[in-house]
Formats: sequence, C-alpha cells, structure tokens
Amino acid sequence: MMEKLLSKVFVSRLEDLPEKLGKTVIIGELELAVFKLEEGKVRAIENRCPHKGGVLAEGMVSGEHVFCPMHDWKISTRSGKVQEPDTGCVQTYETEVKNNEVYVIVPGK
Repeated sequence: MMEKLLSKVFVSRLEDLPEKLGKTVIIGELELAVFKLEEGKVRAIENRCPHKGGVLAEGMVSGEHVFCPMHDWKISTRSGKVQEPDTGCVQTYETEVKNNEVYVIVPGK
C-alpha cells in the first residue's frame, strides 16, 4: 500500500485573511478558496462551485457555509457538500494555524 505524501504549504498570515470573505490561493495545479470564519477558524476548499464553476472565494460567508456568487448555492466549508435541494461536492483541505501563520495540507509529490 502506498502512502499518500502530503505537503504543508504556507498561504497567509492569519491577520491578513479577510473576515468572512475568501482568499484565492494557488498551489501548483490547485486553486483553493481559504476562509477565516468566526472565532478564527480557517477552512480551505476547492475554489470552483460544482454547478457552473463560480469562484467560491468571492462568495458570501455565513457561519460554516459559503454561498456561490453566481447562483447562490450553499456549500459547507467543513464537508464540501452542497446543501439540498442542490447537489454536488467540492474538495476540502485540512488547515493548520501555527504562530499566526496559516498552512494548507495538500497532496505532495
């Protein structure tokens, strides 16, 4: 069984992330939306809505969810799942905050 290699990539200082808004982060081939939620939680998800490819970093954030700016689909930043009646899912990525620095854990090489 092959182990998955993971890389911890610095994306921002915590104070540089906007509150309740997303930030687009490019890591190699990946385009992520990184969000600082209430209470300083940080979440990272794929930056494209599964519906029509809307840029999720530009969406409104409410609690643990982001609303796609194109058609208002509600997507969980925790699970990546789209709220019913819409369907779909985006990839989520683990984050880590250490010494006010935000890291995203992504598949490595």
